[in-house]
Amino acid sequence: MKARRDVFQAIADPTRRAIIGLLAKQTQTLNTVADNFNMSQPAISKHMRILTECGLVVMIKQGRERHCSANFKALEEVAQWAEQYRSFWSSRLDALENLLNESD
Repeated sequence: MKARRDVFQAIADPTRRAIIGLLAKQTQTLNTVADNFNMSQPAISKHMRILTECGLVVMIKQGRERHCSANFKALEEVAQWAEQYRSFWSSRLDALENLLNESD
């Protein structure tokens, strides 16, 4: 049984993050996405497959072209994970600020 890729695996790669950034601006065809990178079409297709497997990109076939759009709902898992650390560090920095203010 093949394990489903997760969002964290997908965003770990800088090329995939760049693809998501492109698609955040507008829906593009697969070829248009590929034109933005200095790599082969099969390499871009592999990145796109990973992004679609984890739900970050939705591809719709229209005629001979595949139109790609970003699905930011899939990033909610990342946002929730990061939030716990933001809260932790925010409280720690607040405590440090209070300590520094007391010493003045």
